[in-house]
Amino acid sequence: MTIVSDPPDLLSDRGAAANVPDNPKETSRRRIPVWLALVAASLPMFMATLDNLVMTSALPVIQADLGATVGQLQWFVNAYTLSFATLMLAAATLGDRLGRRKLFVGGITVFTLASIASALATTSAMLIAARAVQGMGAAAIMPLSLALLAGAVPASKRALAIGVWGGVSGLGVALGPVVGGAVVDGVSWQAIFWLNVPVAVVAVPLALYALGESRGRKVPLDVVGVLLAGAGIFAGVWGIIHGNDDGWTSTSVLTTLVASGALLVAFVVRESRIRFPVMPLRLFGSRSFSMANIIGLTFSLGMMGAVFLLSQYLQIVMGYTPFEAGVRTLPWTAAPMIVAPIAGLLVERLGLRTLLVTGLGLQAISLAYMAAVTVPGATYSDFVPAFIMAGVGMGLTFAPSATAVLVDMAEADHATASSANSTIREIGIALGVAVLTAVFLGSGGSLTPTGYTDALRPALLVGMASVSVAVVAAFFVPSRRAVRVAR
Repeated sequence: MTIVSDPPDLLSDRGAAANVPDNPKETSRRRIPVWLALVAASLPMFMATLDNLVMTSALPVIQADLGATVGQLQWFVNAYTLSFATLMLAAATLGDRLGRRKLFVGGITVFTLASIASALATTSAMLIAARAVQGMGAAAIMPLSLALLAGAVPASKRALAIGVWGGVSGLGVALGPVVGGAVVDGVSWQAIFWLNVPVAVVAVPLALYALGESRGRKVPLDVVGVLLAGAGIFAGVWGIIHGNDDGWTSTSVLTTLVASGALLVAFVVRESRIRFPVMPLRLFGSRSFSMANIIGLTFSLGMMGAVFLLSQYLQIVMGYTPFEAGVRTLPWTAAPMIVAPIAGLLVERLGLRTLLVTGLGLQAISLAYMAAVTVPGATYSDFVPAFIMAGVGMGLTFAPSATAVLVDMAEADHATASSANSTIREIGIALGVAVLTAVFLGSGGSLTPTGYTDALRPALLVGMASVSVAVVAAFFVPSRRAVRVAR
């Protein structure tokens, strides 16, 4: 599951700082209605964000159909998340060099072809490979859609357009489990992926018509850095996923985890020495930026790992259909759509620290609450207060954490800083699925009603511990006065 798209964080993604295209001749065309440009930029982004969570309600069905193991279920999600996370910054850089619209349309095409491959998959390995390619396409869609939208609308209407765009992004995340459940119940799990094809048939010509081409600063792509980071993250997640099956002291797992650490150290060393790093380490000289990224990593790890397990718990233990389970996640997944805009308005009045500590604290408490009520015979109503608490907490976190990323940043660094934060959050999601599932399996968990409940509880407590780290980091985020000065 990928919450690539926390709405407020995307307001300053790659290219958004450069609100107008760099080559006026390329976009001095007929005037395009704002609503049409908004649809052209938002529709593919909605498709990509929907696919972050659309599989969660279908996992038990896919598991039964393909005979997938618990580890393979994780890779159905993480293959998408990891390729998206490691390639997003690279895609933004290539878009600046080659043309944002060109790469945007290319991303839609790759995403759609991979969706078709996913629908046609007959084995778990085929589905995992197709999902990885889907993530590559999404990596080009997400960071470039906002840049193209910002360049396509007049400055006077840009804030409104970006706000609507962010709302659509949140809607895709919230509706993912519901849409996925409805499609699985009504048709089949393959139809989840076929759904993307007619959307792309409309989205590609619409983007070519309504969005002008634009480019940004032409800097070299740090290919070696991208490969080091991607390989290091992949090796780490692979080792965690295989730890229970192969043994945590087995040669394969230990070798993989050591290799992961070595690759990531090599990545940091390289990024500190080259002129155009894919993730500039100088940004971490800002306390606010550093704390925001600790929050993004640990909050995503704890909460998204919990969502992965709980979405299956609703079906395997409580007996809901995929659609019924998706609807029942709405108190959690839809609440941020309401709360996040309110939190954005309260940032200057209450301050980043107050909102972040409150929001993250609510999420940590919600996970402890869920662990406490996860007992044999528990009903859905037992979880509703915790789901609402978690959703409100996430809503209070999104806008302030996005603001914290940019507090000390020069305007020229806004796009890079926001993209770096989005990448780190996606890594947190992948680790959350891997770590919490490893705890679940290590506690004797299995995909049966009798083997799920007792093992879910310790996994939720590990998620709570991770979010608690984010709470501590939130206390070190700048105060309200610091935010006002930065603005």
